[in-house]
Amino acid sequence: SETDKAFRAVSAEYDWAFYIQGDEVVHEKYLPIIRNEMEKNVKDTAVEGLLFKYVHFFGSYDYVGMNYSWYRREIRIIRNRKDIFSFRDAQGFRKKPNDKLKVKLIDAYIYHYGYVRDPIALQQKQRASSNIYRDDNWTKQTFEKSETYEYEKLNQPVRLFTDTHPTIMLERIKRKNWLFKPDLSIMYASGKDALKRILLKWIGWMPGEYKNYKIIR
Repeated sequence: SETDKAFRAVSAEYDWAFYIQGDEVVHEKYLPIIRNEMEKNVKDTAVEGLLFKYVHFFGSYDYVGMNYSWYRREIRIIRNRKDIFSFRDAQGFRKKPNDKLKVKLIDAYIYHYGYVRDPIALQQKQRASSNIYRDDNWTKQTFEKSETYEYEKLNQPVRLFTDTHPTIMLERIKRKNWLFKPDLSIMYASGKDALKRILLKWIGWMPGEYKNYKIIR
């Protein structure tokens, strides 16, 4: 993959590689924590990567998605070892032959903006994609009613975001934030979603959670 090509080009003089996707941003307030964790763990070779927590924005920059299916954590800093490779379209990483990395969970978040797009632009993207994978009649029936993608119809559970965005995002948000009116009474996406999030809240465990890593305590 392109991620692996870039990783192989990282000079051997560096201990760590920090990977971040195009729709992800690190808030500057976490940089001291991240640097400290890299320095603290650099000589502990048992730590093969650093695991970040995630905030998934949904609908607009004002709301955070709460659906359990969105991963809570993922590896974004890895040892500069060439036996490590990207996994599942670079969502995360593994080591050869196909083993999970041993990682340290750190108190820093990745802000994921992949579910936040201008509703008009997103509708156009969906229509273009359907032209490739669906027939013309399906595309016409699906998209002829609106030129705007209607996030509200997905009935996704969200909560209001009350913290600050990374400084680098502020001008973009000011220029492009649109009106999104979710139904805040929707607490869960399904009964399964409710059960999993209740268990996570009370016992710290979510059954069936995707974990492409092994956490070192």
